[in-house]
Amino acid sequence: MDEASNIEPVKFDLSGMNDSMLHTIMELVSDGIWDWNANTGFVYRNARWYEMLGYSPHSLDNNVLTWENVIHPDDYPQVMARFDDYLNERTPVYQAEYRCRTHDGSYIWIEDRGHVLARNEDGSVARMVGAHRSIEDKRRLLEELQRRNHSLETMIEERTRELSRVNEQLQLQLEENRKLAHTDTLTSIANRYRLEQVLPQACERAQRFREPLSLIAMDIDDFKNINDHYGHALGDAALVHVVENLKRFVREGDLLARWGGDEFIMTLANTSLADARSLAEAIRGGLEQLLPVGDFQVTMSFGVVQRFDEEQQTGLMARADQALYRSKIAGKNVISG
Repeated sequence: MDEASNIEPVKFDLSGMNDSMLHTIMELVSDGIWDWNANTGFVYRNARWYEMLGYSPHSLDNNVLTWENVIHPDDYPQVMARFDDYLNERTPVYQAEYRCRTHDGSYIWIEDRGHVLARNEDGSVARMVGAHRSIEDKRRLLEELQRRNHSLETMIEERTRELSRVNEQLQLQLEENRKLAHTDTLTSIANRYRLEQVLPQACERAQRFREPLSLIAMDIDDFKNINDHYGHALGDAALVHVVENLKRFVREGDLLARWGGDEFIMTLANTSLADARSLAEAIRGGLEQLLPVGDFQVTMSFGVVQRFDEEQQTGLMARADQALYRSKIAGKNVISG
């Protein structure tokens, strides 16, 4: 209902006007005007009312059935409900928008307004007038706006889904980039950058909770000889094979990282020096099960240390490297700490 529906209906004084004069005036009005004498059942409709629906003027019966027959069946119940509510004074105005069938069988949208001019002594309606006005242009505009809104909503939904897909792809790419930044390309374990991020946090945690923190520094014995004799491709294959063996001994909370070349570091949270040495022994025993690389049986040397109270990561790493160096001097397949 638009703003016009809130306007107080105009009240006509027809006491001095006969039906002929009233109907003559109705013929001059551009809207489709109707005049219903409820006591006799006669309904007068002006020429414009007929023309709006494609009929010749005054070619249909002058009764309410003519009106009822042109109302679209789907709209009929709500139109009658509004009409009855007004007749029985349950609503202050009668106004409805609905479809009417034209002479060629098509339907047009009309706006129907009515006003009771007189009532009988028992309160029933005696006389009522009203107007039909075509709102086809208004409805077409409304439908076009609805189609455009639907198209816009569809476009927004599609764009939202597209942006969601792009965002998901970017998140996956970001995660992949983050993984690549933290992962050694050859062995797929943590790289030096990742270790340098994790170790300071591990030292802080060990200090905070007064827990032991140990490191195992590992280096493949005579790895240069493998590369020199068999080439770097076989050397890289040997590195991957060694790492697969090392992974078997990584516990939850530990970090295995490639420090560089053929050197690896394992951080052992909440692990004492004795337990770290036992783990290094287990790793060394596991390497003995590996197949030789050509004429070389792969072994590793180990440097095992436990963090001192208040010791930072640089000091801890330096001591692990020194322990590994002592193992190298002592010979192959040695654990020092």
